[in-house]
Amino acid sequence: MILNRKFLKFEIDFDFVLIAVTSSLKDYRVCFLINKYLNFNFSKTDDLEVDIYPGAEPVLFSLYRYSWETTETDFFFIGNKGSEGYLVPEIKSADYFLMIRNYIDDNELDTIISSLNKIPEIVAAVKIDPKKIKSRENLLF
Repeated sequence: MILNRKFLKFEIDFDFVLIAVTSSLKDYRVCFLINKYLNFNFSKTDDLEVDIYPGAEPVLFSLYRYSWETTETDFFFIGNKGSEGYLVPEIKSADYFLMIRNYIDDNELDTIISSLNKIPEIVAAVKIDPKKIKSRENLLF
């Protein structure tokens, strides 16, 4: 008897750019500075709820959003430290993440990273490859 099996290979598309941001300031202060220095307009949205611990209450992370209407590029500023743990536990040195969804060219990205690093209150802003993060599913929302 021959069994004919088909396997469904499912790969999640991590189609976004991720920048780890380190700063000792509160989330709203960092967003204020990004708005000021980069001419962005981040606004607070409902906290991001992530089911990190099965069967427990979701962990809440602060979340801000901003969009470039012309290119439909979405920016999300997310706290890495939440109510009960880290969004990305393997990068505890990052206080926040700046996620960029939809198209952004390399020159614009370099300009954003460079501008973030020029803000005195930001210790570092570094691009991270989402595919190399173990807990990357936490970044899907």
